[in-house]
Amino acid sequence: MIRLGQRYINKSLKAPLQGQKYSTAGAVRPRHETKIFGIENSVHFNINTSDEEPSLVNAKAIDIALNTNKPLNTWTKEHIKEIYNTPMMELVHQAQVQHRRYHNSGEVQLCTLLSIKTGGCTEDCKYCAQSNRYQTGTKAEKMIPVKDILEAARKAKAMGSTRFCMGAAWRDMHGRKSGLKRIAETVSTINKDLGLETCVTLGMINEDQAKYLADAGLTAYNHNIDTSREHYPNVISTRSYDDRLQTIKNVNDAGLKVCTGGILGLGESEDDHIGFLHTLATMEKHPESLPINRLVPIKGTPMEAEMSKLPSTSNKKLKFESILKTIATARLIMPESIIRLAAGRYTMRENEQFLCFMSGCNAIFTGEKMLTTMCNGWDDDIEMLRKWGLRPMPSFRDEKGTPVVMEKQEAVV
Repeated sequence: MIRLGQRYINKSLKAPLQGQKYSTAGAVRPRHETKIFGIENSVHFNINTSDEEPSLVNAKAIDIALNTNKPLNTWTKEHIKEIYNTPMMELVHQAQVQHRRYHNSGEVQLCTLLSIKTGGCTEDCKYCAQSNRYQTGTKAEKMIPVKDILEAARKAKAMGSTRFCMGAAWRDMHGRKSGLKRIAETVSTINKDLGLETCVTLGMINEDQAKYLADAGLTAYNHNIDTSREHYPNVISTRSYDDRLQTIKNVNDAGLKVCTGGILGLGESEDDHIGFLHTLATMEKHPESLPINRLVPIKGTPMEAEMSKLPSTSNKKLKFESILKTIATARLIMPESIIRLAAGRYTMRENEQFLCFMSGCNAIFTGEKMLTTMCNGWDDDIEMLRKWGLRPMPSFRDEKGTPVVMEKQEAVV
């Protein structure tokens, strides 16, 4: 018998999840090589028969990604750039191979996002409609009543979503004890009554606040890094890059799952995509969720004004292939993360969304609205996924809100 590694069985599903972990390194590697248009093409067939990490001293970066037994956080920018610049057909193919090693390829997580406190933010993020510095038509509002939040969560569950996300336009939670308490109580109610995963994004939080939310049963906390460290000062000045990383550390230290990603189309270069991925992939623990947003230029924001002045040939204009390369590279170097198509998905044609899923995406936001921008609707998304042979990913909790136990079993043939 050959030990392929470990697979995980979800007791509530009564069925094995597809090949959660196995390595393609370590055994004799039959190899077939051809050259297509002058590019060497190699096809490898091998099975890892050992728990030991393979020796990859002189390996290509993409082979390092595919031939390790666990996710790495020692990636260099040179490694990531090499993967990012892999010819597109090979890059997408290998990203799909990696995706099937770590995830059930037939499942997509459906998430719904609700703005529970809109507008009036004091930050100067140049892309955001909710900043009080810009004339975007978004009015500052108070936090909506808890009963309205619960009603939105019930509707999201009825339509098939399994993660309910709540966003508030605050810089941080300093001096907001009553608001934090209401949110924590709402999270607990959603967990107990609906069995949904919960995620919130409330700006910067300290470790005590993160622990308070964790004790309430929160699943994940979202705090995006937005872009690369190098490009960040061109987008935001009121919160530092290290402020964002500190919040992520606080969330992780509190035992919450980290949801962090960024926005593509902020006038950045492809080197910034590589730097953005490098920050995420070298975190002590990779993000549980990695949202990829495509900029939706909002009239009245400085970013919309900047982008509208660029000629169509400008290299600051985001190309769709750069989105694919970013997603595929993320899947290869952060294989366990859930990669979510977030804001701006409604601007993509269906075939473009399909390519994003082929590149490693396995989650979407669906519903009536994002925070302030449009969102693809539930009915359209369910029909699209049905056509592709995909189904909604189950919640990590059962109907009573109890965490599902994932039992490890040895896989043998």
